[in-house]
Amino acid sequence: MANTWLPPAQYVDTLPRATAYACLHFTDTAGRPLQLKATYTTESWQWPGGNMDPGETPWETAVRECREETGIVFAGRPRLLGTHFVTDRGEDWPANHIGFIFDGGELTDGQVAGIVLDPEEHSEYRLQTLEEWQREMSPRDFLRLAEIDRARRSGATVYVETGPAAV
Repeated sequence: MANTWLPPAQYVDTLPRATAYACLHFTDTAGRPLQLKATYTTESWQWPGGNMDPGETPWETAVRECREETGIVFAGRPRLLGTHFVTDRGEDWPANHIGFIFDGGELTDGQVAGIVLDPEEHSEYRLQTLEEWQREMSPRDFLRLAEIDRARRSGATVYVETGPAAV
């Protein structure tokens, strides 16, 4: 197929598939990361966020999903902390998964107290130190959290891959 021109729709059919998600990473005033416990997946702890809808940008997704899942109306500007590439979601998921994790900043005690979860998606939220999170999360999921937290503290953007060979 080298050097063979294809109409765009046919060319796109030859490319790998990927879905995308976007989320916001928050901490409290003590620097402890916020995560939500999902009711619908084995990856039980996650940031406020979700899969992109058609026509949405990653930033729009992160802000919308945060509002829907926590009640937090985020009005800050986009600051990308990192991207996450998931190489293996199982045989029943025919695409890679790419995540965009943005900095949600620091939540005040009042903002934390005002979190309202969607009970169909999340059963609880927690703010814990990285050491506490490490005891509760799989190594694969904790790697993602630790790298994003490091990015936030250092000001550098990170790229994280998780999959069967990554952890």
